[in-house]
Amino acid sequence: MDILFFYGLAAGGIVWSFSKDRQKTRQSLKKAWKAFDGILPTFALILMLIGVGLAVVSPVMVNGLLGSKSGAIGMVIAATLGSITLIPGFVAFPLAKAVLDMGAGIMQVAVFISTLMMVGVVTAPMEAQFFSRKAVALRNGLGVLLSFLVAFIVGNVVG
Repeated sequence: MDILFFYGLAAGGIVWSFSKDRQKTRQSLKKAWKAFDGILPTFALILMLIGVGLAVVSPVMVNGLLGSKSGAIGMVIAATLGSITLIPGFVAFPLAKAVLDMGAGIMQVAVFISTLMMVGVVTAPMEAQFFSRKAVALRNGLGVLLSFLVAFIVGNVVG
């Protein structure tokens, strides 16, 4: 039901914009389509890889590696995966729900999502070109520590 509300809100915004300035609205819709067209192949590939990965990985394996009984080892595995994975948040959250449904623990998923958003092992070389290596290492190190803190808090509040 919420999705219909947001689609309606977007459509209403486009109609309102169109009534104010047709040319600018057309230009912005063309730019939006071009951006969507540029993102779509990468997005589709990411979704396909995640789908294949979830099909290959069994719930028993997820429960064993990332289940609530996996404890600190499971959290380290999840943090490592989150630190090296490069996927957008709008893909990561449905993925988190899927692994939760497969038996992953709340704390393990929380540390995965947190490291995914805060730690960038893959992007560190590019970051180091703009910032010092020390700053990049500090940011990533603090990201890992804060991810474990977030996981602990989420685990105690939700779990």
